[in-house]
Amino acid sequence: MSNLEILKICYLLGSLSFIVGLKMLSKPDTAKKGNLFAGIGMTIAILGTIFLHENKEGEGIGNLVFIFGGIILGTVVGYFAAMKVKMTQMPQMVSLFNGMGGACAALIGIVEMDTHHPEAWGERLIIFLGLMIGSVSFAGSMIAFGKLEGKIKDYGSKFQQIFNNTFIFAILALIVYVAIDHEVSDSFIWIIFAASLLYGVLFVLPIGGADMPVVISLLNSFTGVAAAFGGFLYDNQVMLTGGILVGSAGTILTILMCRAMNRSLWNVIIGAFSASSSTGKSTEGLSIREISVTDAAILCAYAQKVTIVPGYGLAVAQAQHACHEFEKALEAKGVEVNFAIHPVAGRMPGHMNVLLAEADVPYDKLKEMDDINPQLPNTDVVIVIGANDVVNPAAETDPGSPIYGMPIIKANTAKNIIVMKRSMAKGYAGIDNELFYDTKTRMLFGDAKATLEKLIAEVKNV
Repeated sequence: MSNLEILKICYLLGSLSFIVGLKMLSKPDTAKKGNLFAGIGMTIAILGTIFLHENKEGEGIGNLVFIFGGIILGTVVGYFAAMKVKMTQMPQMVSLFNGMGGACAALIGIVEMDTHHPEAWGERLIIFLGLMIGSVSFAGSMIAFGKLEGKIKDYGSKFQQIFNNTFIFAILALIVYVAIDHEVSDSFIWIIFAASLLYGVLFVLPIGGADMPVVISLLNSFTGVAAAFGGFLYDNQVMLTGGILVGSAGTILTILMCRAMNRSLWNVIIGAFSASSSTGKSTEGLSIREISVTDAAILCAYAQKVTIVPGYGLAVAQAQHACHEFEKALEAKGVEVNFAIHPVAGRMPGHMNVLLAEADVPYDKLKEMDDINPQLPNTDVVIVIGANDVVNPAAETDPGSPIYGMPIIKANTAKNIIVMKRSMAKGYAGIDNELFYDTKTRMLFGDAKATLEKLIAEVKNV
């Protein structure tokens, strides 16, 4: 059996591992194995390429010292970064890793045009499109990283929307022109590269923090598409399969999250829901009601059904383990406990699911928004921990609110509501939460982790 035939088998195994691994990621109890399974397939494909790939002259890949040096360096950096990252910083890490994937796709385009100078217009088109999409993904991911870190603010205007739309069509027109006319100087690739990086920055700048889960998913799909172009270019089945899977999964997830927010993808892209939004009903003159830890513990311990709504504040406080202990303490008292998960709660897709899975919360207790909402009128106590906009009734009652029309977890329909927050600070939509002033709501101020630990002790003493 020739090296080429063995290499094709390696690529087939890698492609199959991606598909099976992605399927296993659909269930929390198999997700870890699915991730490992796909990683093993990628390792087989990489090693197969390094040792078995041959060019037209029958020569193998050289520079093995540099290749393995890069692999070792990347492995060490990635390992320690992943081990040290906090759950609150996981969205930033996802953006960073996704950006690196886009940068790799862009570098492929630069290297191919700079060294091989292809003349076939189809090949040139694939290279330029991969370069553009990869560059946009890289630059956009870096801006998303800065926004999630709180170091970059939202910048946007009607003029920028018009400029962005004109700019991207200008880039595409230039790509078509230089792809068809192979006599055009290859130096145009640097113009396309720089223009794509600039567009990636301008593309993400106006998008508000509340839309970051959608943006991260969309940029992830961009990286997948760019990788798929690389697969076409090199006739590499693993790159093609992986790119298509990432691109299609990211696109589907983006569309699903937009539907969950009752908004179009275009509405998200133009930054219509930014962190700087401040319109909505005034809460001036309304008052809040507080509750003590002891009273909250008694109310929960004697309830039949309790639903916990986690939000980004739970991640900030690193309170997921305490939340699980609180759930177990209530169940020991005979209370039925569930978790209500909003599709865009947190700062990345599935943020709350990952957070609670880390604390070993049983997956069957994590209820999607559409499943839990009908049950809330019969729920004795809803406890909102660090969530804000995803439970704000203004989404249903205030046409002037920037979140109007967004489906929410209807915590206001429960019999009693306890909101755990550090302060009365607004959410990412920049508006007051009407739920806090509801007559059924009691505010329990303080750090979520410390408060939950006190609640656990009180519940055990009831």
